Amino acid sequence: MLHDPNHLYIFDTTLRDGEQVPGCQLTTSEKIEIGIELERLGVDIVEAGFPVSSPGDFQSVVELSKNLNDVIICALTRANENDIKVAAESLKFAKRGRIHTGIGSSDMHIKYKFNSTREEILERAVAAVKYAKSFVEDVEFYAEDAGRADNEYLAKMIEAVISAGATVVNIPDTNGYCLPEQYADKIRFLKENVKNIDNAIISVHCHNDMGLATANSIAGVKAGARQVECTINGIGERAGNTSLEEVAMILQVHHNSFDGLKTNINSKLFTAISRQVSMMMDMPVQPNKAIVGKNAFAHSSGIHQDGFLKHRENYEIIKPEDVGLDEAGIILTARSGRHAIKYHLQRLGYNLERSDLDSLYTKFLDLADGKKEITDQDLINLAQNTTIKV
Repeated sequence: MLHDPNHLYIFDTTLRDGEQVPGCQLTTSEKIEIGIELERLGVDIVEAGFPVSSPGDFQSVVELSKNLNDVIICALTRANENDIKVAAESLKFAKRGRIHTGIGSSDMHIKYKFNSTREEILERAVAAVKYAKSFVEDVEFYAEDAGRADNEYLAKMIEAVISAGATVVNIPDTNGYCLPEQYADKIRFLKENVKNIDNAIISVHCHNDMGLATANSIAGVKAGARQVECTINGIGERAGNTSLEEVAMILQVHHNSFDGLKTNINSKLFTAISRQVSMMMDMPVQPNKAIVGKNAFAHSSGIHQDGFLKHRENYEIIKPEDVGLDEAGIILTARSGRHAIKYHLQRLGYNLERSDLDSLYTKFLDLADGKKEITDQDLINLAQNTTIKV
């Protein structure tokens, strides 16, 4: 698989790993609706499902393959022939299909999940890739629990599967175990010790069990990975996956730190697709979620509001319109200052003299101490008791 070394491939697994959240199952038609929006967003790969897991998942991969034209459609399997054969069948309509197969790589998984040995697991990994390769050219191999795997053994496994035909090698931090420097060291070790590593793309797939999924993914990219596996809103099993919107905006804000590395993501679509996924999966986005949370561009502290209104870059490193929002929010609470009050009054058509503003501000604080948030109507009532609308 030829790849652009200056391109960071965005592998979206919202419809597979993201859908593993209890209660978030989607119908095939809903998956198609989201898949179309993911294609518009500019992701490179859509992981459409785990076809052998259920008839519904199989059909979803089939229908996504029919409806999406500009992305790679990926189907997940375990390292066994039936899984792979079913996945290949589900991809028969894909313009570009990828089989994503793999097996555990940590001694924990080898012993307690597979009751096996390193040697046997290595044989199974190679056999799975070779079998997948007989159906599709593009084969991704995942070394499950690579975050806890012995690096020497992991390197041996990765070298073997690339020799067997893997075009992408996925190094998952399956349990969100690693610290960013540990994960970066692991990717760097593979870059330096797998002799055929340049024949495949290194992919990072990080979970958020300790809140480090995005940090680990970025560390992996800095160390040489060129594909990031992520989800809209960071949804996923347990504490979730790497957040697509966070990765994309980190690259955008810190573009000088990534040696020209780019994605095809249109960040202006983030707010809309975030809300769509949240609604369809009945999975609320936490208000303080980076990039797409409702408070991500809201300012309520008086000091912050004053600095923002004087010069927005004082407290804003991303413009809200860059992620599809109309504007930042100046939220009125008991912590707001006079500058914010004046801003909202002028927006509502009221211009107050300094003495009137001081008088209104005292009344405002009394009101705000008893309310979580002040509305426009509250301000209008205060203004009408203080001055004349102009």
